[in-house]
Amino acid sequence: MKKDKKVTDKVLVKQFQNGSIEAFEEIVKRYESKVFNMAMRFCRNQEDAEEVLQDVFSTIYRKIDGFQGKSAFSSWLYRIVVNASFMKLRKRKQKQTVSIEDLSPAVRNAYIERDNHIDSRSDAITLSRELRETLQNAISRLPAEYRTVFVLRDIDGLSNQEVSEILELSIPAVKSRLHRSRLMLRKKLQRYYNEYMGRPASKPMPHERRAAANC
Repeated sequence: MKKDKKVTDKVLVKQFQNGSIEAFEEIVKRYESKVFNMAMRFCRNQEDAEEVLQDVFSTIYRKIDGFQGKSAFSSWLYRIVVNASFMKLRKRKQKQTVSIEDLSPAVRNAYIERDNHIDSRSDAITLSRELRETLQNAISRLPAEYRTVFVLRDIDGLSNQEVSEILELSIPAVKSRLHRSRLMLRKKLQRYYNEYMGRPASKPMPHERRAAANC
């Protein structure tokens, strides 16, 4: 197989299904970094992420004939990553944690800008450390169905359509779960966020209280 960057996933998959090992190697080369990074988002452990990486491509090698092309190959691949990551978490009885560096750019930049304006007082350092731990714990404690959508959509930056295909959900369901995950996180983090940004605590709006009560 001639290695051409213009070769599409569809062509590579077809070649692999026809027995081309070179095509499989090209698929691995094309996606191994993305698979590893996504696994790290869920597992937050390098050893586990490396095992997920191996499991994912082993699964693809064994089950490539099961890919029928009804969705993008990347969606099928990422679905395998999600399943393998949560299987690893269940086996290790670990909780997923996501650091402040993993938040969406807008949120992350807000904290970075705030960091640039505070001094090195011990109370500020303590608060920053407490906020980081609180963020990690809050995201890791989201129910799995909401945590998955939040990570794929707000952290990995995938579109609603991509998340819909990966998780085999309707786009309205993706939007609904994303909205609820954000509300749950906001409720958990509001007090720490206000303290960190130097803002007074505010009462939630009526619709937020109703949503939080249903979480």
